[in-house]
This record gives sequence, structure tokens and C-alpha cells, in this order.
Amino acid sequence: MTRGKTTTNAGPDAGATSTGATRGWVSFVGSGPGDPGLLTVRAVDLLRRADVVVTEVPDHAPLVRSLLQLPEPVVTEEGEELPVAGPAIVDGGFGEDGQPLTHAARAKVVVKLAKKGARVVRLMTGDPFLYASGPEEAQACVKAGLGFEIVPGVSSVSAVPAYAGIPLTTKDNREVAVVTCGDKVDWTQYADNRTLVLLSAVGLIGDIAKALVEAGRNPATPVAMTRVGTTTEQATVTSTLEHIAADARAARMSPPAVTVIGDVVDLRDTLSWFETKPLFGWRVLVPRTKEQAGGLSERLRGYGAVPEEVPTISVEPPRNPLQMDKAVRGLVEGRYEWIAFTSVNAVKAVREKFEEYGLDARAFSGLKIAAVGDKTAAAIGAWGLRADLVPSGEQSAAGLLADWPEYDELLDPINRVFLPRADIATENLVAGLVDLGWECDDVTAYRTVRATPPPAPTRDAIKTGKFDAVVFTSSSTVRNLVGIAGKPHPSTIIAVIGPATAKTAEEHGLRVDVLAARPDVEELVDALADFGAARRISMLEAGGPVTKPSERKPSARRKVRAE
Repeated sequence: MTRGKTTTNAGPDAGATSTGATRGWVSFVGSGPGDPGLLTVRAVDLLRRADVVVTEVPDHAPLVRSLLQLPEPVVTEEGEELPVAGPAIVDGGFGEDGQPLTHAARAKVVVKLAKKGARVVRLMTGDPFLYASGPEEAQACVKAGLGFEIVPGVSSVSAVPAYAGIPLTTKDNREVAVVTCGDKVDWTQYADNRTLVLLSAVGLIGDIAKALVEAGRNPATPVAMTRVGTTTEQATVTSTLEHIAADARAARMSPPAVTVIGDVVDLRDTLSWFETKPLFGWRVLVPRTKEQAGGLSERLRGYGAVPEEVPTISVEPPRNPLQMDKAVRGLVEGRYEWIAFTSVNAVKAVREKFEEYGLDARAFSGLKIAAVGDKTAAAIGAWGLRADLVPSGEQSAAGLLADWPEYDELLDPINRVFLPRADIATENLVAGLVDLGWECDDVTAYRTVRATPPPAPTRDAIKTGKFDAVVFTSSSTVRNLVGIAGKPHPSTIIAVIGPATAKTAEEHGLRVDVLAARPDVEELVDALADFGAARRISMLEAGGPVTKPSERKPSARRKVRAE
């Protein structure tokens, strides 16, 4: 309940008032300092139920689309943005004239939208009530008679030092002072040894350090400055009050950055956990279909990498759908004993065909289902079905054949297998099933089409070694990437999902460095992370700096296989 004005709605889910009029509701939501994983459960829930999201910085719009799995906006030739599913996203950083909005102007936007009856999420960097405009905008809601709530976010004040491995307090130091830097700060107040957290200090750090030393601080007091903290582009420079200005310039530090001054900075040597991740800061190329890239990229981010998705394959319906139509009718009529799914895309294609005919999972009654691996089995499970056969060993066509039973005319009433696959699938599975006594209807369920070339800067980055690694998840991704963008530079680490993909990579003149123990996306990323960790340890033991593959000259490399 807000004070000063009486509102008729009791929360963000309240719709109509006692007079039948619809009233809006504003949720001031803290997005944290940059890492999407720091959003609260409540914040994500409100974003899912919002009618409108008013952003604050450019990164907020893609963050919302990613969290809610929304499509990118479609822009017409006239420059008009067509509406898409999900909440409307309103730029709260700039007005229609392209000028930055003041706090008051942004508050007017929020109030205007809420007065139309919308559930508005005002997404704010950090925490709405800590070094933010939340109080001013909330007061505007009170004045307009609108209900609101505050959803706290993780503040950069505590999060950025934590991601830099710097605790703000210890058992010997319990005091912290947070200062927003400017010309009117009296630095003599901070001459003691308590920890200082400085905001907006990058351009003023030389003057600040000088003032603190003149006030009595030891020139050797440790200092750490961290820019774009909590993101995979985070960078930290450590120094002392005496040298921080020169060191920050040498490191080309720029806003946004958080600066910590005090003895706690020395603990970074042992507590740094984020910037020491095995793939931290690595720019990793992910050449996959757009639909499949998300999970792989998320796992790479978990190891500190900066994934860049480049679609190389587009999944399209078959040119002639009649074969698929006939097979689905045969499935419903009981023509098959088995259906074998060799990919998630195959599951998706059959499911879409079922929905087209108005069928559901009950049509599989009495039919045995095989899946080439755990991911495909999970896609089948999401349909409400259970795979009867998943390879116990290698998750591939060969592994599936190793466990597939021979046809027994006494036990198997029907000897036919429905095999919905890609148009470029190999014949090994069909030949193996025939050898086991089965007849196969090998049906093209979908086509894999080479995607359009990526933008010129991406192609240049691939060829000149600006990517640290590339992960190939199939032979077709190798062929298509080389076809649309050229061969990766020799300094780029090549990681592949299995022996067949490795062979294709080598046929295209690529030297494979990392081979997953099993043909599984998670195994592939884990193997690349193991490679990165071993490489990091080797550099530290040699007494040199830890560099990324893109920062060194090509040299002889050893292929590693995850055990």
C-alpha cells in the first residue's frame, strides 16, 4: 500500500477497480550489475507477466528477449518495428529525439504507461533504491495515484568486488565507506584505514589518490579497479595509491568501473575466482543452428567464455512433404514396429507433422521408440513419451546399432522401422538395420541448408585469429562454416564433438586440439574447459603471463581428449 494516495489495486495482478476501470501497476526491478544470473526469481517472474518493460541501458532489451526467449524485432523497409510476442520493450534511456532522458522525463513515461492499465516493469541497473533513480520515479507514481513495488537487485557496490575476488569486510576490518566521486568530496573524511568503494572514479582517480595520500593514507595502500564487473569482459587492475593513476591509464580502464581501496585488495591473490575461470575472456565461435546454440553458449559462459553464435545451418521442411505424410499415416495405421529418432530436429519435425494432422502422443501406442542419445530422449520425453532404446555406450548411430535387437519373426509382429532424418544423413544406420533383418522407411523429415554468410567483421575475425576457439558439433557445421566464412586461423583452438567431425575438420585443413570423450554438447564444452585450464596452469608454471590463444603466435599444439 502506498502512502499519500489511496490506490484501488492491491498488487500487480489486480485488474479492475470497484468502478470497473483498469489501473496499472509499476514494479521497479533491479537487474543487477550485468550478469543475468544475478537477477532474482521475483524479477524474472515479473518480466514474464509484464505488459511493458521500460529499460535503462542498451543491454536491457536483449537481456529481456533472452530471458523470455522472445524473437528479435522485425523492422520493415520503412524502419517501422513490427510487434512481436511478449511484453512491449520501451527504451527508457533515450527519448524520441535521441537525447538521454532525465529522471523526471523517464518517470513521466512510466506513469503514462501505467495509467493506461499496463503492468509496467521498470528495469533498473543494480538496485532501484541504491545510487539509482528509483526513489524519484516511485514518488511520481505516488503523486499519480499508482500502486508500485520495489524488487531489490544486486548492487555493483558489493557484486563487482566479489567477482574480482575482493571481500569488502574481514574479521579485522568491519567498516566500509561507499563514495560517489565528484569535485565536492572531502577526502580528509577517509584518511583512516577503512575500506573505500568508489563509484565513477575512473577519470578522477589520480586526483583522488593524491588527496587521500595528503590526508594521511599510506601511498602503498592497495587499490583495485574493475571495469564491466560480473560480465565475461570484466578486467581488473591492481596497484597502490601511489601508482594507480598510471596503471589505470596503461590498462586503458574506462567506465563503468568500481574501485576498492584498502588492505582487503591483497586477498584477491588467493580469492580471485571469476577471472581465473578456464575460458575467461575467450571469444568462442559457436557455429550451429540458431535454435540449438543457446544451451551451448550458456555452458561456455559458465566457464567464463564470450560465445558468439554464427548460424551455419538452417533447418527447413523437406521439398516434397508427401513422403513424410505417407509415413505418418503409416505410423497411425500400425505399419511400423519401431520409430528411430537420430536428432532433436527429427523429433521436432515429426511432432510438427502430428500437430498439423491434429494428432498427439497417443498415436504412438504399441510403437517402440529409439533415441540416438540422451538429448534426443529428453526431447521425446518433453512430448510425453518414453524412449524404449537409448544406446548404452556411444551415443551415435553406431551405438544405436550395437544395442538394436535382431528381427525375430516370432517375437516381432512387424518388421518395419520408420526412420525420420535429415536429407544429408548417412546410410550406415539403414544398412545396419537391414543386416539385422529389419526393413527401413528412410524418410527425409527436414533439410539442412547452408546459412547466409556472417557479416564481414565476423568473417575477418575468423580468418585473422581474433577468435580464441571454435566448437564444431557436427561435420556439416565444419563444411558450412568454411564454405560461408573461410577457415579459422591456425592460432584458433579447434574443438570437435566426435571422431567423424574431427575427420571432416582435418579434411578441411584444420588441426583438431580438443575431442570430446562422448558426442555430447556438454562433454564438448567441458573438454574445451579442461584444455583451457591445463593451458593456464602451464603458463603459470612457466612464470609467464596468462594469455588467450588470440594473443599468441601460432605454434605446435597437442590434441587432447577428455577422459
